[in-house]
Amino acid sequence: MAFLTCCLYSHALYSNLTINVCLPTPTSGDQVHYDTLKRDYGYEQGLPVVYLLHGMYGDANSWTRFSSIDRYAQDRKIAVVTCSAGNNFYQDMPGGQQWATFFTKELPAYICSLFPVSPRREDTFIAGFSMGGYGAWHLALAAPERYAKAASMSGAVDIEAIYKTFKDTTISNPFNWKAMFGDPEALKGSGSDLFAQYQACAAKGCVPKLYQACGTEDFLYQLNLAARDRMLALGADLTYAEGPGGHDWIFWDAHIQKVLDWLLEDRKKADSAVIMG
Repeated sequence: MAFLTCCLYSHALYSNLTINVCLPTPTSGDQVHYDTLKRDYGYEQGLPVVYLLHGMYGDANSWTRFSSIDRYAQDRKIAVVTCSAGNNFYQDMPGGQQWATFFTKELPAYICSLFPVSPRREDTFIAGFSMGGYGAWHLALAAPERYAKAASMSGAVDIEAIYKTFKDTTISNPFNWKAMFGDPEALKGSGSDLFAQYQACAAKGCVPKLYQACGTEDFLYQLNLAARDRMLALGADLTYAEGPGGHDWIFWDAHIQKVLDWLLEDRKKADSAVIMG
């Protein structure tokens, strides 16, 4: 696995930032030459790519520090991109940095121009945990023409409920809700409400497939169950998984492997159909 750290200037964010890119490469058992990369590693037709989002207090290095994502991606021959996004819920902030625009337009354009990844929707995915679980669904529903699938693990997938939880308790609050959303009291039905976003996508006839996982001991478990039922009631193509676990890397490291397999399901079926003739 090749691990590359890149620095770039973002017009959507008005700042420089660092991203990490993991690319599958030949292993010690492979005969290393350019044809191997083209034929066996997908460099010629373009690698499938997953944009992985971090949670609260995380950064571009969270996935590579606390999980074995590079090894899992190498085994599945998929590219991985991570980027720091602060505690901003991946929003286009009123009068501030445009995080959704960066992740749905700028970053994919940059990655596709510099790395051997596929630009096709069917090969482009997004996933995350906690705040990043919300972000994965939010960004995919904001740009369904770009992302074919989006996966949330332990996601803060009901942003209105999350806001009310922080507002009504005395726990430490790392979020500037007004800066992120303008009027947080009007989150329901807004462009930041995942359920309203899904309905808007469905009305246009372009909706990503969704995956949702949560540990049964996670403090967001009940919120995730309620969100699952609401999405299914809206007709979402939603795969749901749960199991023992809390809001931690033990659960996320185990379930990202299942997420990657789910992301690549359709690609493997298509490849098998071609082989079968």
